[in-house]
Amino acid sequence: MFMGASTKQGYDIAEKSRKIVKSLIDDKTAHLTPEERAIVERMVHSTADPEYADITRISDDFVHESLKSIRNGGDILTDINMVKVGINRYHGNVNCYIKDERAVKIAKESGITRAAAAMRVAALEGFEGIVAIGNAPTALLEVLDLVQRGEMNVKSVIGVPVGFVGAAESKKALQETEIPYLATEGPKGGTPVAVAAVNALINLDMGKV
Repeated sequence: MFMGASTKQGYDIAEKSRKIVKSLIDDKTAHLTPEERAIVERMVHSTADPEYADITRISDDFVHESLKSIRNGGDILTDINMVKVGINRYHGNVNCYIKDERAVKIAKESGITRAAAAMRVAALEGFEGIVAIGNAPTALLEVLDLVQRGEMNVKSVIGVPVGFVGAAESKKALQETEIPYLATEGPKGGTPVAVAAVNALINLDMGKV
């Protein structure tokens, strides 16, 4: 059932919410493909913020490459555990290395954030798949550097870090690469947005929207 509903009451509420969301953003998402619209609708539903229909940017190849990775059982990498916990019903691995001892050591020795260091650990582990960044701009920038150096095999990136320091800049940098991406413009983003985007992709793979 839609958006996690498992009872008739839950389904009825979800359906009502879906209709409200569609009424608020239909005109704003008319240029998107049905799959892209489903993703944006879930982001708006999860945040109760229709502005995401205005500020979300999706590259032409994002949905195709992301679904291909999911269907091939590719890993999903998150910047923090809150994003990892929110991703459900995925048959593959969802990894987060922010509490890994290696990330702690790298962060201390290199003078970088643990979120950025966690991306380096993922690269060492041979990560291949979708990256979902909901909080740390430093993690997103590290991913871009790792990809540029040929040290990480990324299929797509959901780059929606939240905040007033570095978030907008990191998302702009993502959009200037050739990596298939979904990004939000400006300071808005966060865990609910990253989780919504990933779970929407999983639902699309399962034939649910």
